[in-house]
Amino acid sequence: MPDLKQLYDAILKGDAKSAVAVTREALAESKDPVELVTKFMIPAMDEVGKRFECQDYFVPELLLSARAMKGALEIIRPLLVERGTAPAGRVVIGTVKGDLHDIGKNLVASMLEGAGFDVIDLGTDVTPAKFVSEAQAKSANLVALSALLTTTMPSMRLTVEEFQKAACRDKVKIMIGGAPVTQQFAEQIGADGYSDNANGAVALARKLVGA
Repeated sequence: MPDLKQLYDAILKGDAKSAVAVTREALAESKDPVELVTKFMIPAMDEVGKRFECQDYFVPELLLSARAMKGALEIIRPLLVERGTAPAGRVVIGTVKGDLHDIGKNLVASMLEGAGFDVIDLGTDVTPAKFVSEAQAKSANLVALSALLTTTMPSMRLTVEEFQKAACRDKVKIMIGGAPVTQQFAEQIGADGYSDNANGAVALARKLVGA
């Protein structure tokens, strides 16, 4: 009988090998995959986020915990799909056109996945049209835009405008982030929200989709 607290601890400590092993053992014992996610994995990532905010954890710890969560989730996800279990939301995320930076974007994507969102990561240098087409194709209800350069911030405005042109702006919430980005800029371009860190992005995403 696996001790499921070990799954929580493995993710908290960023021990991917143990997280995967405990998950496999739990599923072999017919443990409920939804329970594994909601009672142990998501709470562990929430705690990781809190420790990051308090500066008890830093980016390396955050990335290790996200990797552990991802490893366990890859085993569980097919079972959730089979059951028809709905994710917290479906997010299309990417770094905007002209910008090749991806560390912050990757961190937010991992944290969102850890919070139970279905994440479609488009990578870097993503055109406004690509954001729109992928959001429509994947029936996403949230779009997350990242920019690390002031020179690429206008691409965020163009992306919001592209959703308006495609007459699907009312179907998605758009959140933005990145070192030069501000709440004021989010309001100026008509985005629905802004966060300056990965943990805040998770809280904002939950709020925007009503999760």
